[in-house]
Amino acid sequence: MLRRLENILKRLTKTVNNAKLACEFLNFQLQTPFVLASGIIGTSASLMVRAAHNGAGMVTAKSCGPVPRAGHPNPVAFDFGGGLLNAIGLTNPGAKEEAKALADTRARLQPLQVPLIASIFAGTVAEFAEVAKIVAGAEPDMIEVNISCPNVGDEFGTPFAGAAESAAAVTEAVRRAVTGPIAIKLAPNVPSIARIAAAVVEAGADAITAVNTMPGMAIDAVSGRPLLHNRVGGMSGPALKPIALRCVYEIAQAVSVPIIGTGGVSTGRDAAEMLMAGAGVVGIGSAVYYRGVAAMQEIGRELVDFMEQYDISSIEAMRGRSLK
Repeated sequence: MLRRLENILKRLTKTVNNAKLACEFLNFQLQTPFVLASGIIGTSASLMVRAAHNGAGMVTAKSCGPVPRAGHPNPVAFDFGGGLLNAIGLTNPGAKEEAKALADTRARLQPLQVPLIASIFAGTVAEFAEVAKIVAGAEPDMIEVNISCPNVGDEFGTPFAGAAESAAAVTEAVRRAVTGPIAIKLAPNVPSIARIAAAVVEAGADAITAVNTMPGMAIDAVSGRPLLHNRVGGMSGPALKPIALRCVYEIAQAVSVPIIGTGGVSTGRDAAEMLMAGAGVVGIGSAVYYRGVAAMQEIGRELVDFMEQYDISSIEAMRGRSLK
């Protein structure tokens, strides 16, 4: 009898803990504030469903573009100690094939009440609109627009995220092409991320994802050669967290739309810091590499422990504390 009572108490405690993590983002009622970041395990419906079962409140599929891409040859990723460097090369099957996969994924996530975010990239403004329209046919709950890729229509190949004008142009084109919510994914390596955030919101963004990876490099001191085949890659993981926190903080002061705060969140305390910086929800990426597919579940337990330790009643009560 005593053991039975203990088991009931454990189940009740788990329910209370889950209630502490429940939150709202745009018009979505989420079970947790954790968003599986694009490019981690969002490569198949089964993996995204697995993430949903392991603590994801929303899941983001891997980015897709206008045409299939094989990506870069190996080596494409390297753990440098403070985080990860990767240069996968935007491997994807193309928008048309990805739309089919997204439709299947959405159908499997709906019973779990976990929204699906599609992620897109392109080389020109017109291509962004085209890809968005194709992907929207699968009815994802939101489209994340990755504007950190180079603008092939620009003489110097400057990323769309590098300037307010180009970022706004992509946002406006995607906004005209689709009716559902769109989030613009910004890059950290810009002079004023707040100015760019304000420009994309004015152009029609419903939310902002901040931030993408930071360009970096690793060299083998013995051979003198870069460790990645592409030489330069995107830095993620713990080393990115201070940069991401600063970006989210500045964006939150500049715009009123919700933010998916992404970059270096590996623990419950990290998640609390991101929320306090102004994020509405928290993107989880490299933590899955370090802690496994159950990373979000574990981070959730740690976040609940933190909330109970400091008498914080809800996710909403944490949001933007650093801004006050």
